[in-house]
Amino acid sequence: MQVVVPFAAETPKTRLEPVLDPDERSTFARAMLADVVTTVVDAGHEPIVLSTSALELGVDAATIAVDDRPLTPAVNARLATADGPVAIVMADLALATPAALERLFSRDGDVVIAPGRGGGTNALVVRHPGFRVDYHGASYLDHRAIAREVGADVETIDSYRLATDVDEPADLVEVLVHGTGRARDCLREFGFELETSAGRVDVTRVSAARD
Repeated sequence: MQVVVPFAAETPKTRLEPVLDPDERSTFARAMLADVVTTVVDAGHEPIVLSTSALELGVDAATIAVDDRPLTPAVNARLATADGPVAIVMADLALATPAALERLFSRDGDVVIAPGRGGGTNALVVRHPGFRVDYHGASYLDHRAIAREVGADVETIDSYRLATDVDEPADLVEVLVHGTGRARDCLREFGFELETSAGRVDVTRVSAARD
């Protein structure tokens, strides 16, 4: 199975701007990507990072393929030329584990989807030659509709770890609570820690690393 991990190398994670400056967002995004790549390898597969520009990741098992097109056409180009199943795993799944990915990879459906919160698609496996992705809007619903149109059966994976993508400042809580890899360590190096005094878990920054 070909496992593709798309990555926007320029100006990543803009919705984290309230808490991270541009250099920090880039560092954090690459830490999450490295975690995802390592997790794919630990699940027994060789990932291809589909990056919008040249990238030095520091993970030996990763193959970097540059495609500067937006996400949907870049992934569809991979699907159109694939000889066999293709998995697409988003680069910001900082909580993903080999076991969670293997659940996804091992299901037999023509299209197997791990939805994200809010209607997105965080990971999927495509075995039907006529299926193409569309990552705009509520892509989970769109992908189910596209599968129906091409006569592909759909399986859905219910997984907290695959459903949790890191886009907003509130998502950093999940990384600090449940993360075990580079992304969690990166946040700690930036001075983030959990804040529980208000009754609801949040993150606070205790260092002046941004100055």
